[in-house]
Amino acid sequence: MGISVGHIYKVRQGKRSINQKFIIGAIKAFPGYKLDGLFYVEGQPVKSSNDLPEFREYARRKYPKELDEDLITRIEDLIERRRGKNNDDGR
Repeated sequence: MGISVGHIYKVRQGKRSINQKFIIGAIKAFPGYKLDGLFYVEGQPVKSSNDLPEFREYARRKYPKELDEDLITRIEDLIERRRGKNNDDGR
């Protein structure tokens, strides 16, 4: 996955959050699974608005074969949900 065992352990313990590197690593490590099979997100679907052009462009350049537009949109949704959750917590 390209992520340290310590980072994965902390994510599993709830001590670290999942970031885009973690998501992309999971997608690469488990190519036979769909994104929604690897991650469960609570709440209603978030509509992607392309507010993350820097991520979209990065993902297209860095992972042109691994990530299609649908996966990039789903990852953006996960990032937006995390941002919303952090804002609700006062962070």
